[in-house]
Amino acid sequence: MIYLLYGIEEYLIKKELDKIKSHFDINDISFYDMDNIKLNDIVDDANSMSLFSTSRLIIIDNSYIFTTLSKKRDDIKYLENYINNPNKNTTLVFIINSETLDNRKKIVSLIKEKGNVIEFNSNFDINSIVKEMFGNYQIDSNDIRFLISRVGNNLNLLNQEINKIKTYKCDDLKINRNDIINLTHKTVDIDIFHLIENIILNNKDKALESYYEMIKVGEEPIKIIVMLSNQFRLMYQVKKLSLKRNNISDMMKILGQKKYTIEKALEKSRKYNEDIILKKLYQLADLDIKIKSGMINKNIALELFILDN
Repeated sequence: MIYLLYGIEEYLIKKELDKIKSHFDINDISFYDMDNIKLNDIVDDANSMSLFSTSRLIIIDNSYIFTTLSKKRDDIKYLENYINNPNKNTTLVFIINSETLDNRKKIVSLIKEKGNVIEFNSNFDINSIVKEMFGNYQIDSNDIRFLISRVGNNLNLLNQEINKIKTYKCDDLKINRNDIINLTHKTVDIDIFHLIENIILNNKDKALESYYEMIKVGEEPIKIIVMLSNQFRLMYQVKKLSLKRNNISDMMKILGQKKYTIEKALEKSRKYNEDIILKKLYQLADLDIKIKSGMINKNIALELFILDN
């Protein structure tokens, strides 16, 4: 059996890999990184007999040969021959954290035809996955949505925060909103969205509240300026692309961003015209220069920017 697991959702890839690994003894599993081994050596190992059992699993991380990347010269033909005539006692699992495959490559077409290619991108039900992460703990669906809004939709980060909650509540399997507030940290990316939203809506008090919250958890004003600039730049880009009739899928490919990020930027860009977005980018760039040249105190620079809107 041959697998290709690809996508940007590392948590889901690991979950699928754990399911595959569960069928093998630890002594029957080998790990490789394609950056550090030749394809010929992988194929030779796949064709060899195991010293411990008749079946074995070989996992190859960073399998860039299935993408547009070309880091070194590899004998792809050797692997193609193996995929056409695999060792029935060996299971090969190729892993690549890439949103897309290079469908122009023969090796990609071949593994799609002969193997099992599974995509792990953003096309999943995040609420169901989070519910599953809690296991036998009880949590209301509204609180699941609140947790996602607070922590973000990064599954690895959500899993870490959920494990913290479960560890603390191991004697009480009921999770409530206060547990989430007291035991998890707001993700800075989420605060950036709140900050921008309140700036756009001219909610100065709430914008300042978001800014102070970010400062409280240790974020540097310069970093916040960079993050704000990146978000306004993305808003400008998606606005221009939408005027050219590009859909969200097109924007994801052109800008290399996740669907959620594009949708949020597109939603906010509709509340501004292009000139105002550019004006804010220039204001942020000017703030950056003034802070670095000592012309303005970094702790009040963004306050002035927020109050000026």
